[in-house]
Amino acid sequence: MKKLIILLFIALCTVQGVYAGIDHLLPQPQKIVKRKGVFNLNRTIQLILPTTTSGDPSIKSELGGFIGMNGGNVTEKPSKAVIRIKLTDKVDGCEFQEEAYSLNIEPSQLTIQATTLQGAYWAVQTLHQLAEGNKGKLPACTITDWPAFPIRGYMHDIGRSYMNYDEIKKHIVNLSRYKVNVFHWHLTENQGWRLESKRFPQLNAPSSYTRHPGKYYTIEQAKELVAFAKQHNIIVIPEIDMPGHSESFTRAFGYSMQTPQGLETLKELMNEICDVFKDSEWMHIGTDEVKITMPNFVPDMVSHIRSKGKKVISWNPGYKYTSDGIDMIMMWSNHGRPLPGKPAIDLRFHYINHFDTFSDLVGIYNSNIARQPKRNEQYAGVIVGMWNDRIMENDNALLTQNNFYPALLAVAERAWKGGGDKYIQENGVQLNPSQSDFPDFERRLLFHKNNYLKNEPIAYVKQVDASWKVTDAFPNSGNLTASFPPENNKLSDTYSYEGKSYNTQTVYGSGICLRHVWDPIVSGLFKNPQPNSTAYAYTYIYSPKAQKVGAWIEFQNYSRSEPDLAPRQGKWDNKESRIWINDAEIAPPVWENTHTVRNQEIPLKNENMVARVPIPVALKKGWNTVFVKLPVGAFTTPEVRLIRWGFSFALVTPDGKDAIEGLIYSPEMRK
Repeated sequence: MKKLIILLFIALCTVQGVYAGIDHLLPQPQKIVKRKGVFNLNRTIQLILPTTTSGDPSIKSELGGFIGMNGGNVTEKPSKAVIRIKLTDKVDGCEFQEEAYSLNIEPSQLTIQATTLQGAYWAVQTLHQLAEGNKGKLPACTITDWPAFPIRGYMHDIGRSYMNYDEIKKHIVNLSRYKVNVFHWHLTENQGWRLESKRFPQLNAPSSYTRHPGKYYTIEQAKELVAFAKQHNIIVIPEIDMPGHSESFTRAFGYSMQTPQGLETLKELMNEICDVFKDSEWMHIGTDEVKITMPNFVPDMVSHIRSKGKKVISWNPGYKYTSDGIDMIMMWSNHGRPLPGKPAIDLRFHYINHFDTFSDLVGIYNSNIARQPKRNEQYAGVIVGMWNDRIMENDNALLTQNNFYPALLAVAERAWKGGGDKYIQENGVQLNPSQSDFPDFERRLLFHKNNYLKNEPIAYVKQVDASWKVTDAFPNSGNLTASFPPENNKLSDTYSYEGKSYNTQTVYGSGICLRHVWDPIVSGLFKNPQPNSTAYAYTYIYSPKAQKVGAWIEFQNYSRSEPDLAPRQGKWDNKESRIWINDAEIAPPVWENTHTVRNQEIPLKNENMVARVPIPVALKKGWNTVFVKLPVGAFTTPEVRLIRWGFSFALVTPDGKDAIEGLIYSPEMRK
């Protein structure tokens, strides 16, 4: 254990430095060969491009802008420094050729080789990362790289929660840096129709909305976004949900989609929409969570949209398609299944609206995609979904509480690099630093949080150095305030209670999930969690000095798709969870929400820890104790439908932006 503490301390000190060059690339390339020397961008550089780029200036402007921001200037005349792009039929050493590239960096020349301009674009994104924090000096190396999966995307449920147009554009720019290549734009929902229609303006009338009335994107904005995304090598897949999730359509017209009049209206409307998205190859039509009462509805709509030159995507589970009745399947929920002969996208367990800040990030990073290490004819990739049935106060709250950027970067690396351990169903979500490359991912994630993404709402701090002892669960018979041996200030590895022995186990991370909200489909630490139980957790934290810090403390992460109630004032949750630091009990904050009837139209406020100012905590110099009581009753209650049994704890700066440096966690230490 002492060796582990020393290693953790060294790692903690190491990650505080600036990680520039090869060591912070995200996603991590498939192959890297390091060499001696650097290519200095701060000089006059001859740029040599293939003639095929003349009709597509984006790669030229991207590369020219990259050189300029690093102090260099571009010339077409011969120069001692040369950057060259070569388009070839094959990039040697690559398993998959589409989007593949190689980078060969030497002190006097830099060569990008790719099979497509898209691959060359990804090479430039790698150059951006190599140069960051490196004062315009690129480390000499050879990188050979390709994506394991062709679809690496994210989805915003704009129908439920309107998002500022410029914010979406910023996401496209930021996520293309990490080789994300698909934006699924979920434009329509029961709450509102978010795309302008000139043919049927009643769809955009305030009376057609139940949330964010009149908030929609104009036709010109939609066209611009598709073109803008294309410049960043991201394709836009619009979704017009039909015939379910369409109450806004019914409010606008007075009849549903599944009527003869509704079907004809929808076809005419799709004529307009397909023209708006004429540069998008795909159209998503939903067909989920609805009883089909018109047998011809779905085949007619698929045929109609195909006649407009589109390929059609739909959800599974949903309408029962034959292999010739659809072009791609998008799997959602545990019941999502591929359709033989058609490519499938995995969104079964990538609902970040149900995920917590710490442990679920571990789960999605460690998991492979669709149980596959890389693409095959059946599985095309993954899309991360952000479904916000519950209204949020603003875009910042939406992104922060859903842990948007950390989750997307975790999936971006897994989809590009491939691999991963077992699927999240078998793997669970609990961190084990010795059995995962998550610590290295976290190191790189935090570098990007503090550099390129420094102005983005990312409420995440280092967690891999945190460790705890967690007891077996004691039966509380429904009495959530019942006391058990660990509360007697005798922290031990084993306990005896009513003739039975209760052990402890060492666990890691800032999020300790005893029972996941999707148990038993996705497991937490306890493989067979029982209701009416009480567990305990403790650790010691060494502080090199007496200091006032902030504490992120959470006992229930509230799903952004649930109408759950906030805890009663004076309680951390509705499970009677409690926490002590140095034997002083820490009181919860004053909850901003006080309503007593579940309601999705009341925004989540400070119930989730990342949405509030951290709790002030005083650490003494030396060892500090943290002791946590974790009762649970039923696994669903009238107040909260999806009970998450466990806790999150991280010591952070008072503003919540960073972890506290120099701390050592060790549940083995004694005062």
